[in-house]
Amino acid sequence: MPNLRDIRRKIEAIKKIGQITRAMNMVAAAKLRGAQMRLEQFRPYGEKFREVIQELVASGAVLPSQFPLMQEREVKTVGLVLVTADRGLCGAFNTNLIKEAEKFQAERSAQGQKVKFICVGKKGFQYFRTRAEILEGYPDVMGRVLMQDARSIARRTMRAFLEEEIDEAWVIYGYFINVVRQIPKREKLLPISVEQEGGAEEKAFKGAPIYEPSPEELFDQILPMYINTRIYAAMLETAVSEQAARMTAMDNANRACGDMVRDLTLLFNKTRQASITKELMDIVGGAEALKG
Repeated sequence: MPNLRDIRRKIEAIKKIGQITRAMNMVAAAKLRGAQMRLEQFRPYGEKFREVIQELVASGAVLPSQFPLMQEREVKTVGLVLVTADRGLCGAFNTNLIKEAEKFQAERSAQGQKVKFICVGKKGFQYFRTRAEILEGYPDVMGRVLMQDARSIARRTMRAFLEEEIDEAWVIYGYFINVVRQIPKREKLLPISVEQEGGAEEKAFKGAPIYEPSPEELFDQILPMYINTRIYAAMLETAVSEQAARMTAMDNANRACGDMVRDLTLLFNKTRQASITKELMDIVGGAEALKG
């Protein structure tokens, strides 16, 4: 039978853990609101970049084959930008991203292609630094998602592509759907491909647009900026998903603490009652022995 003092200590310890998880849940909820607002404001900006590129290509003003960032070639080496969190305590969020990266690596290896990693976030970097070839690591950048960090990552990715260290570039990140659902998502970064949407009549232009500066100069500026926005968007999505996953995990942990406290309190009462009953039986037994 467990000791009453030990049970009481366990109850107090779990109550303190519950206070910590409740505080972490509130902090994650506050950070989620701020990060979600930034993401909602940035999504239309990123979509507009894609629309401009689609319009330029559809108008015939530029030819994709003229630009190195859009040129297809035989794929022997693939670069994977893996965006994870810097911290844990967010359930299976980081594990799911790492599993998706391993799945991608296995698929490409089966095709005879080599995968090189660019790890954004501490968790992915720590996991793959001894398991795969890492072109560059960017730990401790997910606490505050900044555009200058996204530019550095995008420049390294584009340099690897232009110098033929890699023949393709993909990104895996946590896509935010809602507070209770975040999924790993993979997207192709390089070479940049523009997928036209809608029918042929929707793509047709009634008149030739006029660009200032020239379409070629405009494209030279837009394409690197487009990769910057794609990396920044992936980092924002992952940051929002991380806070949502942490909020859910801490809420579940807080509930588990409450359940454990209730179970231990019940055990404490049962043990205390058994101890009192035993003492009463000893007293009654001693009294009967004295009478005899």
